[in-house]
Amino acid sequence: QVQLVESGGGLVQAGGSLRLSCAASGRIFGTFVMAWFRQAPGKEREFVAGRQWSGSSTLYADSVKGRFTVSSDNTKNTVYLQMNSLKPEDTAVYYCAAGSWYTPVLRTPEEYPYWGQGTQVTVFS
Repeated sequence: QVQLVESGGGLVQAGGSLRLSCAASGRIFGTFVMAWFRQAPGKEREFVAGRQWSGSSTLYADSVKGRFTVSSDNTKNTVYLQMNSLKPEDTAVYYCAAGSWYTPVLRTPEEYPYWGQGTQVTVFS
C-alpha cells in the first residue's frame, strides 16, 4: 500500500501563492506517476498537474499552466505544487494521487489507485 498525506492548504487572497506538499510512504517504489487533482463544491474532480518521480515529463491543465508548478524531492518522497497568481476559481480541495505506471501522466482520476485525504485551498478576492 501507498500512503499519501497532503499539507499546505489554507486561505489566501487572490494573486497570492501557496505551496502544497504531498508526502508519500509505504510501497512507493511501485509508483511512478504523481498527480494533483482538485474538486470544488458541486463539481467533478479535475486534473491539475502531474509528473513522474523521475521528472521525465510534466503535464498541466490549461487552467493552471504558467501559474502552477509541480516538482518533487525524491530524497523526501515528497511532491509539491507551487501555486502562484491564485484566483478565486482555484478554490477547491486539492488531492494528491499516485499511479503505478511509468508513462504517460493521465488526467482521469479513475486511473489512480492511491489518494491522499485532501487539503482545502480557499482564494478570496
